Amino acid sequence: MSPTPQAVQQLLQSEDYGDRIRGLNQLRQLDPTAAFTLIQPLITDSNSRVRYAAVSQLDSLGHQDPQAALTILRDRLNQDSEIDVRAAAADALGGLKLTEAFSDLEYLYHHSNDWLLQMSIVAALGEMGDRRALALLLEALNSEISLVKTAAISALGELGDSRALEPLLPFASDSDWQIRYRLAQALGHLGGERAIAVLQTLAEDSVDPVAQEAQRHLSPNPLES
Repeated sequence: MSPTPQAVQQLLQSEDYGDRIRGLNQLRQLDPTAAFTLIQPLITDSNSRVRYAAVSQLDSLGHQDPQAALTILRDRLNQDSEIDVRAAAADALGGLKLTEAFSDLEYLYHHSNDWLLQMSIVAALGEMGDRRALALLLEALNSEISLVKTAAISALGELGDSRALEPLLPFASDSDWQIRYRLAQALGHLGGERAIAVLQTLAEDSVDPVAQEAQRHLSPNPLES
């Protein structure tokens, strides 16, 4: 039996944070319009786990009112005391493609030393598909943090800007196979003769997942490979 909005609201208003978490999980079974209304008070909950769970769900529920979601997520991105909540806000902004938050994300990337937030910002900018992100993503390729660098490679592929091709090519010989794997994905998105030539090299990679990913993008119909 599916939960009712009234039953979920009762859980969300409970003093027990575990009940509030259960209520947030049950929101997924409600009509999205009702769920979006019910979730909003939990965005600023006193418990960081509750805030994280609530902000994470805005990736899907924010479509109900993108401008309201933008206001909420900008607030959590800039004001929340917990890095993982701020990172979740960046993720949701990317998933919703709220390009109005570009300047917020750009500023925080350059003024935060936290790898999780930086990685989430880079990934979000790739999802947004905003060409203004090119310079920041190219800068992130030089990050000393491997996870940020890997996210930047993926994001540049998603961005689809051909100007990213030349800066990406040296990563074909990177010692980290996960970076070569992400590069194969990115080159598959970017396309072109140079990308194909590097994909042909990666298709012979000694690490199977890298070789298979490169081969997939070299297939006449990658969706069927």
